[in-house]
Amino acid sequence: MLNIAETLLQWCRDGRPFALATIVDVHGSAPLPIGTSVAVDADGNAVGSISGGCVEGAIYDMCQQVLAEGGPARRAWFGYSDDDAFAVGLTCGGELDILVQAVNPAMEQHITAAFEEAVHGRPVAVAQIVDGPPDLLGATVSICGDGQVISGVPDHGSNDTLAEEALALLRAGRTARVDLGGSGQGCPQPLSVLVHVHASRPRMLVFGAVDFASALSRAGAFLGYRVTVCDARPVFATAARFPFADEVVVDWPHRYLEHTEVDARTVVCVLTHDAKFDVPLLRLALDLPVGYVGAMGSRRTHDERLRMLRDKGVSEGQLARLRSPIGLDLGARTPEETAVAITAEIIAQNNKRSGLPLSQGSGPIHRSGQGKPLSRVS
Repeated sequence: MLNIAETLLQWCRDGRPFALATIVDVHGSAPLPIGTSVAVDADGNAVGSISGGCVEGAIYDMCQQVLAEGGPARRAWFGYSDDDAFAVGLTCGGELDILVQAVNPAMEQHITAAFEEAVHGRPVAVAQIVDGPPDLLGATVSICGDGQVISGVPDHGSNDTLAEEALALLRAGRTARVDLGGSGQGCPQPLSVLVHVHASRPRMLVFGAVDFASALSRAGAFLGYRVTVCDARPVFATAARFPFADEVVVDWPHRYLEHTEVDARTVVCVLTHDAKFDVPLLRLALDLPVGYVGAMGSRRTHDERLRMLRDKGVSEGQLARLRSPIGLDLGARTPEETAVAITAEIIAQNNKRSGLPLSQGSGPIHRSGQGKPLSRVS
């Protein structure tokens, strides 16, 4: 739902009821991930998409029906059907589990606050109950980045557990579905909860104020990273040379990295290929809980860099994290092509994929985040 937060916030401010259809489970190949939503208001205005066009018409009709009839949230399942070429289904061959519910902003002011946080770029997580007691289906608990809880779920003993799960996923910057309930879990009855996350932008730290860094900062900004370019040479590290970077820092790379904030989503790209910068920087980066560390240079440069890092006491396990020469083998030459190769490798690593051409693979293009088979009972 947070993918369309800006429009939903305006509808909430206007006091406009709407129906919200959300992907709560995906199996096989599907065009959009869990948490993606489409909404329809009472005037028939629609925003968002959940299938790239395959089943949008059927979902639109269901949203209008839910708005007109009211009542509890309801489910819909869509999969591929080869019995009727004109049947509603997914041409990609996957399966979608959709939850459709009516939202009345006047009665559910807590969700307006969550949309406010997302629209203003502040971290927020919304835990939406997608399986459980009928009276709780679709209910939400929201967690702001400061830990404040905004709840629309009746207090029946599960709110603290929901809040803990939502906060953990918010800190990880990941939308996911989790199952709660059972002995020792602090939840009195089984629930399946989809946690929608709007996290602060992940960081891309680019070291080396070179032409490749300019192209990479632009690509990183396009992918949603908060980009920092750092170089010890003030003549090169200027905001004018890196208009797409969020900040340009003049400092020794290892000294800046030592005192800046990083997390598991942070990517570190070392483009200096100068040992006096690279070695102390990589020695530190490989010991930090960052998601990606890559370094530019030829294979000869890489081999010599590994030797120096080993001499500095860097372990083989740490060295195994280093992506060097940086980027996928695309035959890149220009700074722009090289930026594509680097960001492609980052995307592949983040998603634990091979980076091979899809034409050389088999199986689903999109991996499901859940292993449970879809129930056929609505």
